[in-house]
Parts: sequence; C-alpha cells; structure tokens
Amino acid sequence: MSRAGPLKSVKGAAIAGSGRQARERARGRLFVISAPSGAGKTSLVKALLERNPALAVSVSHTTRKPRPHEMHGRDYYFISIPEFQSLVERGAFLEHARVFDNHYGTSRETVERLLAAGTDVVLEIDWQGAQQVRGAMPECVSIFILPPSRGALEERLRGRQTDPPEVIARRLRDAVSDMRHFSEFDYVIVNDRFEQALEELESVMAGRGEALRRDRDSLRPLLRELLGEAA
Repeated sequence: MSRAGPLKSVKGAAIAGSGRQARERARGRLFVISAPSGAGKTSLVKALLERNPALAVSVSHTTRKPRPHEMHGRDYYFISIPEFQSLVERGAFLEHARVFDNHYGTSRETVERLLAAGTDVVLEIDWQGAQQVRGAMPECVSIFILPPSRGALEERLRGRQTDPPEVIARRLRDAVSDMRHFSEFDYVIVNDRFEQALEELESVMAGRGEALRRDRDSLRPLLRELLGEAA
C-alpha cells in the first residue's frame, strides 16, 4: 500500500501548523506603562515612540478639559461624562478609571485591532487601569516608572506651572499612594537620568529587562525614601 498519501497529509498538516504558529507569533505585544504623576512617564513614552516608529500608542478617552498644548485625537479623545458613561455601558473600554476627579478609558476595539495586525502597542495608563488590563490580557508586559526621590517628584510637579498649589499638593499625596502599587508590575524603572531610563525601557520591551525586575534589591533604599516605610 502506498504511503505517499498519508505522508503528504502529515506534511500538509505540519505546514498548516507552522503557518498557524507564524500567525500567532505575528500578533503584537501589549506593554502597559504606569507611574505616579510627575515621574516623567509621558515624556518617556513620547521619546520611545519617536525612536521606535513601529510602536503604536492607544489614545485614551478622557472627560477632563484639554490643556493648551493638547489636541483632540492626538493626546486624548476629549469627551463629556455622559458620552464616557455610554461607552462604559457598552463595554467599549478595555480599562477605565477615575483619576483626579476625571475619567479615563482605553478603547478595547482599537487595542485588539492593532495587536491582531501584529503591531506592538503601548498603553500609558494609571495603576487602576493596569490592574484591569492584566486581568483581561495577562500576557501583557507591565512597567512602572518611579521618580529618583520625593524631592525630584515635587520639583517636577511644581515645574509644570499648569496646576494651582492645592492641586499640586493633592497630586503629591496621591503619588505616594500610587507608588505603593509598584509591586504589581513586572518591571520598575527609575527615571533619574532620562536617556538611561529610556534605554532601560527599550531593553524591557526587547526582552532584555531581567536586571530591571520589580523585586531587585537595589530598589529597596529608594522605596523606603519614596514610601516612608520599610520596603
């Protein structure tokens, strides 16, 4: 009895399987980047995108008012609270959270479409949103950005000159609360020297971030200073 038929079928199955694996490998990777206000996350993500144009950032929806330099559709989709609530009810958000009395959300359809097309996607979101994304997409890579000191954090917040003193004071208090969630993330980067932090961010995204894991001993002194407790 000829074995050509069965052999051909096995070979065909192997090729088909290889094709499926190739398609699976072609799916993009999802990177979640979070930080307390003033840690420099937005500047790092902007520089990361400039140096890696193949990356895509998912533009969030928000109910807050745009700042003078911000553009609708580029920095955020600025929408009303009723519009936001309607999207929540429709399940349109991969994650959403309330931050500083404003609502923020990430479009589920946009992220899924980009990943399916093989595009690596960056989400620049707060720790609350990161929790939701990890629950929905546990394969994501999560990165937390820390400031080099409390003093540097306060200086950066005051240097913005976009918020009144009472808002800055609140942001400082909330930043400490936000930083307590660092241990929920895969990697932690300290944004002391900007270029170094950017290179470390790229290393994590390239799969070379083992030295930047959240549980490394070298972080402990900084965490004690930032959080005011044993770390």
